[in-house]
Amino acid sequence: MIIPFETEYRENYYKLLNEVFDSNFWSEGHMIKRFEKDFGNYVKLDARAVSSGGTALLTILDYIDVKGKDVIVPNNTFWATAQAVRKAGGNVVFADNNKDDLCLNYDSVKSKITKNTKAVIVVHIGGHIAFQVEEIVRLCKDNDIYLIEDCAHVHGGWWNGKTGGHYGFAGAYSFYATKTMPLGDGGMIVSKDKEFLQWVDKYRNYGKEIVDGTVTYPIKDGFNYRLNEFSAALGVVQTQRLPKIIEWKRALAKKYDEIFDNRVKFPEGMESGYYKYIVFGYQKLKEKTGQVFGINDLGTNICDLACNLPNSLWITQNHQCVPIYYGYENADKNIEELKKILLGVSE
Repeated sequence: MIIPFETEYRENYYKLLNEVFDSNFWSEGHMIKRFEKDFGNYVKLDARAVSSGGTALLTILDYIDVKGKDVIVPNNTFWATAQAVRKAGGNVVFADNNKDDLCLNYDSVKSKITKNTKAVIVVHIGGHIAFQVEEIVRLCKDNDIYLIEDCAHVHGGWWNGKTGGHYGFAGAYSFYATKTMPLGDGGMIVSKDKEFLQWVDKYRNYGKEIVDGTVTYPIKDGFNYRLNEFSAALGVVQTQRLPKIIEWKRALAKKYDEIFDNRVKFPEGMESGYYKYIVFGYQKLKEKTGQVFGINDLGTNICDLACNLPNSLWITQNHQCVPIYYGYENADKNIEELKKILLGVSE
């Protein structure tokens, strides 16, 4: 995988770096505020930048205080989702996924809810919004449970005017090097709750607050989860590039749609950001980017999968991902050429 960064955007980035140097603020300066505003405008939510996507999840979980409480997470997800729960002092409860979208299964979540359940984490897998998110929203409201969104994959994914972070209490984005919008590292918290975001301002900076030059530490559990000004400058440029990247991915996906019939198919009104292009049953792909998550990524053992989380086991055994990363060298090939490259056949 390559990470393209065109000359015009490099030049834009270098100009912003000069602004950082001239400001003499390498942290806690104006660039972080600019990045938060730009990304917030894109997702149509208020935003706060932090050091990683995992940090974003941990921050949300610490705020709602899950110590000793159960947090339901999808079994088929990156381990950081569950690890954030553990680090926040919560109990990880795995629920099954759906076969059609690889995201959290409503019935499984419902069966896992107890009086000790504090939160549910929905992971928008592969670049699209979880198909059952609206049902899970209602389930959480009916049971007075927080809904948190892991948005690490969903940059550019929309459903009827909503993207990741619009459905629950807060959403956590990742800007890791492989993401659709890469910074190398970094994360973003989005939410409609202004009181929570004001808390994040202090929490991510050791719990510190400065009023009229006086420093206090009102949040005792705060720590250094800041994003530096240089990464924020890159974030400003990458936010500018994101629509172009999404357009490129969707154009390639249209070609793939002519080749792969057995794939994730979206409900009406949904657009994917195509972090992944997920197909089922094509186990002998000539070129692929592995799986979204495989058997070794899951947090439960094989007996638990077979007996209690059967969809998660099926997913690991039956899906693959066709290359759709920005800059894929064969993207400009026609459909017949792509078919031969990916499947080794042509009609």
